[in-house]
Formats: sequence, structure tokens, C-alpha cells
Amino acid sequence: MSTLAIDAMGGDFAPESIIQGVNLAKSEFPDLDFQIFGDAEKIKSLLTDEKNVTIVPTTEVIDFHDDPVKSIKKKKDSSMIRAIQAVKTGEADAVLSAGSTGAFLTAGVLLVGRLKKIERPGLLSTLPTTDGRGFDMLDLGANAENKAEHLRDFAIMGSFYASHVRGIDKPRVGLLSNGSEESKGNPTTKAAHALLSELTDINFIGNIEARDIPLGGCDVAVADGFTGNVVLKQYEGMGKLFMGKLKGLFLGSPLGWLSALPAAPGLLKMKKQMDYKEYGGAPLLGINGVVIKAHGSSDAKAVFHAIRQAKACVEGQVAQSIKEGLKR
Repeated sequence: MSTLAIDAMGGDFAPESIIQGVNLAKSEFPDLDFQIFGDAEKIKSLLTDEKNVTIVPTTEVIDFHDDPVKSIKKKKDSSMIRAIQAVKTGEADAVLSAGSTGAFLTAGVLLVGRLKKIERPGLLSTLPTTDGRGFDMLDLGANAENKAEHLRDFAIMGSFYASHVRGIDKPRVGLLSNGSEESKGNPTTKAAHALLSELTDINFIGNIEARDIPLGGCDVAVADGFTGNVVLKQYEGMGKLFMGKLKGLFLGSPLGWLSALPAAPGLLKMKKQMDYKEYGGAPLLGINGVVIKAHGSSDAKAVFHAIRQAKACVEGQVAQSIKEGLKR
């Protein structure tokens, strides 16, 4: 039975959306225990029941405006730090927070610790594709700048995640560049291409252009943290733009809704495929444990899927698999 540490006070809609997500997960995953950190009275009032739940009272909250490093030192009784400490001490198998990204990632690295041979952990997220298969991308912002060696490590970690968590056989790993040719890219990309071409444990397919990723061009896309974060935000914005345009197309005239009725099932399916909330949170790969960052604006559904993802990471032994892969 796995134990998941939850930061109940982190996020735009905490603790309501966090605990509502826990309520959904409790009915779906009866074999999962929860350690919930935060305001005990508020947590109790929102829980449907306390079965498989341990409430850990805390007195502080890390705000989005807090300095990441200072907040870790000064707010040691915050719900976020106490939840991460539970993974460090082995009381929990994974930790989930929708709070400050900077503080959460910094605390994850400093408290849980990096895997040997990993200089820079990377933040990964699964994003939708037109075929419904989805793809994994990292780094999504844990680092502002990266070296070629970091991109090589991201490729290794992303490949093992896609294989052990998402069950993809020989996941195709692509290196994000401005052209598919080996000669394209900046010096870092070119150097990373050379390093990746030497690896035998992953299925490296070469450079991939951004336009081909949403079409299912690869299973894992590798980029530096700055570029990856820009792509992530663009992805979210384009999803909203596309659905907004469709809504205006069908509902912009008095009789438009009549033409929307036959297409409704397909549109709802597409909306679900394009919804980032369906894909869970973003695991921080390259550290000695399962650390999942949920979107700050996560609602109950997004929290539920992030919990599902954390459970899959624990059961897939992601950290251990990456560690063994790095040895090879």
C-alpha cells in the first residue's frame, strides 16, 4: 500500500480543490493512503471521510511571492516543506503540491536529493497529440539554461518515464530543434545530438520540429528548460484558442447550435484530449523520490489525475529505473 503526502494549502484554490481531488481519489484508489498537511480544521471539514487519511497540522504556508530558498529555511512548518520531508524520511512514497513552483522544486532537490550522475533534475509533463496518444516533454522550467549533458540526461529520464509509467514500448525520443537535419540547431543542441546518437538504451530518432510534436512525431520531446516552458505555455494557450474558435463557430449564430449537435460527441472527445487537467501533474525527474508538481490553478479533476500519476510513478518505480539506467 502506497502513501502519498499532500500539500493541502498550496495552489490558487487550496485547500478546497486539493481536498476535493483527494475525495475523488479515495473512492478510485482504496489501496492508497494519504498524509494531508495543512490547516487541520479546514481539511476535516472538506473530507468526505477520514478513511486511509492522516491529517498532519501545520502552521505556515509558502506563498507564490515568497523567495524559494528563504522560505525553505524560514517556513519549516509549512504544509509544503513538511510534506516533502515525509518523502525524505520514508514516511511517504510520493509528494504532491500545487503551490509555488520555485519553492517546491528547490525543496525537492535540496531535501529529497539528486540521483548520482544527474547534475540537473528536469520537470516533465505529458501533453496531448492529435492521435490521443500524448507525448512527454522535459525540461519544462526547472532550469533556465542547460548544457548538452543535461539534455542527454533528460532524454534518458524521459524515456524511462514513458516506458515504466505510460507503458510505451521503445518510446521515440526527439530533440527539439529548428530543423530535423542533424546540422540544425544551436551549439548546445548540436552537441546534445552527438551525445544522444551514442546512446543504445534509448530510441533516439534525431531532431524534431515543434510543428511535428502535436501530430505524434515522438513520444518524448527533449528541450532546455526555457524553451520547454515556452512550448508548454503556448500549448495551453493554443488549446484554449482552438476550443474558443469552435465554440464561436457553432454558437455564434441563432441556428449554429443545430449544426453543433451532430458533432457534439466528437467535440467533447477532442476537448478531453486537449485538456491538460486530464494528464495529471509534472514529476520532477532526477531525484531520489517521487515529487509531483500540480498546476497552480488545478481544480478537483486535475488534482485527482495528479494523484493517479503519483501512484503510477511509485508503482512503476521510476526513480529506481532511472538510477539503474544511468548505471548502464
